Amino acid sequence: MNLYPLQRLRLLFTVLIVLGSSSLLAPPVDAVPMVKDPKGFEGIPWGATFSETADFLLVENSPQIKGYELKQGPPPLGPAKVDSMRFLTYNGEFARVVIRYQGKATHDQIVDYFQSLYGPLDRTPGQIAKGAVQQLNWQGDESEIILTYRSSTDRGIIFFEHRPTALKFSEGLMAPEPDLGGATY
Repeated sequence: MNLYPLQRLRLLFTVLIVLGSSSLLAPPVDAVPMVKDPKGFEGIPWGATFSETADFLLVENSPQIKGYELKQGPPPLGPAKVDSMRFLTYNGEFARVVIRYQGKATHDQIVDYFQSLYGPLDRTPGQIAKGAVQQLNWQGDESEIILTYRSSTDRGIIFFEHRPTALKFSEGLMAPEPDLGGATY
C-alpha cells in the first residue's frame, strides 16, 4: 500500500484516536480483588478497641492515633519472620497494621502466603511484581493490603488496613496547626 504523506498522517491520527479512546473506556484496576476479605487482621476485627494489656504495649500516643506492639515481639506472618508489627487505632478503633521485614526470602514467603489467602497476583496496572521496587496490592470490601519491597535495601513494608478508615487515618497523621491565640510568625 503506497500512501501519500497526508494520508499516512491521517491514518496515524485515526489509529491514535482509536487506541486512546479504547483505553479511556477500560476501567483502571489498581489492586487484585481479595478472594476472601478477613475483615480484620489475624482474627482481630476492624473497629476493635485496644488498650495497654499484658500482651500489648502502647508505643505511639497522639490524640487520634495510638500504636501498640506485642510485648513478646512480632509473631510470624504465615511462615515468614518479620522485624516489627505495629497495631494502630484511629479514634480508639483498630484500623491498621504496619509490618516491616527484610530479606528476599522473607519477601517471597510473604507474597506466597498472601496469594494463598487473598488471591493470586496478576499483571494489571498498579501491580509491579518485578524490578527495584515491587508494589503489590490486594483489596477487599473492608480490608486492603499494600506491600512495598525495595530490592536495593532488601526491605519491605506492609500496610494492612481497614479501607473505610484509611483516608481518615491518613488525614489524622497531619495534625492541625496549634491555636496560638492570634499570634502569627
